[in-house]
Amino acid sequence: MSAGLGTLDLARIHEQALIALLASRSSVEPLDGKVTQAAVFFVEALVPIERTRRAAVESNDRLNRMNEVLSRRTVELATANRQLQQEILQRRVVEKALKKSEQQSDQLLQESFHLQEQLRGVSHQILSAHEQERKEISRELHDEIGQSLTGINITLATLSIEASANTRGLNRKIARTQRLVERSMESVHRFARQLRPPVLDDLGLIPALHSHLDEFAKRAGIRIRFSAIAAVERLDSEKRTVVYRVVQEALTNVAKHAQATLARVTITRQLDGVICLEVRDNGKSFRVQRAKFGKGKKRLGLLGMRERVEMVGGRFTVESGPGRGTTIRAQIPLKRDTKLLPPFPRGWNFR
Repeated sequence: MSAGLGTLDLARIHEQALIALLASRSSVEPLDGKVTQAAVFFVEALVPIERTRRAAVESNDRLNRMNEVLSRRTVELATANRQLQQEILQRRVVEKALKKSEQQSDQLLQESFHLQEQLRGVSHQILSAHEQERKEISRELHDEIGQSLTGINITLATLSIEASANTRGLNRKIARTQRLVERSMESVHRFARQLRPPVLDDLGLIPALHSHLDEFAKRAGIRIRFSAIAAVERLDSEKRTVVYRVVQEALTNVAKHAQATLARVTITRQLDGVICLEVRDNGKSFRVQRAKFGKGKKRLGLLGMRERVEMVGGRFTVESGPGRGTTIRAQIPLKRDTKLLPPFPRGWNFR
């Protein structure tokens, strides 16, 4: 074994020894003892080789079992590696989503800060507008109605003095006094219509709009084309009021800023059960983006219209461009509980 000989080598050596033994023996020497000794020797010589072979077989079996275990461990390790790679990819996706979410959160936070600033500015403008409206109403009442009533009072006092002494010109003074009373009544009625037109509650939205548009066309010198469907009267009282106020405010902006000669007021119904109001003029355009973030009564008017429309679940958009004038569009659902989602960013449309 130390010489590196195997079983076949040992068998050949043993065969050669037996041949040499047989060749050298005399014919009278017995053969059985020699053969027996040779067989014992051969068996004893094979024992270490057999033990080594068995040890090798056992080692090979153990190695095979170890290889099987190693193969299973390799498969398990590959599976674990794949799972780890998937987890790494998932974590990268999650990290990317978290970074994006953080960016969006930061953006939303900045937008919320900006909206808070806007709300503070709008609140200030609303308070200023309310105060300005109070001043204008007070001035109108003082200047027009107050002066008319003062004139009536003076005329009546004069009439009471002259009635018994001089009847000449009495009818003329009475007629002048009646005209003062009529003008005062017209002023009061005008203020009442501006605050809340009675025809809107008594006759409906379409007659109220006809009355307002006729008066606006005469006062502003702008031609008005008006068309409306009867289904608009199916809106509830709050929504009809919103439509009336949007038309009123939109035409006020046209008269103040657009320098237009024609305005179209159209009320139609869309297929999805939505009433669509459009106020379109042929005047000069403006930048809606600048009007949104700007200051002044024009922005306040747009903001007020948008808030009114969205308050009843509607959608408000503004379109303005060179050569196309300005279009105010309000879409209001007929059904009471239906709400339209406003387009981004919250009720404004930039075109």
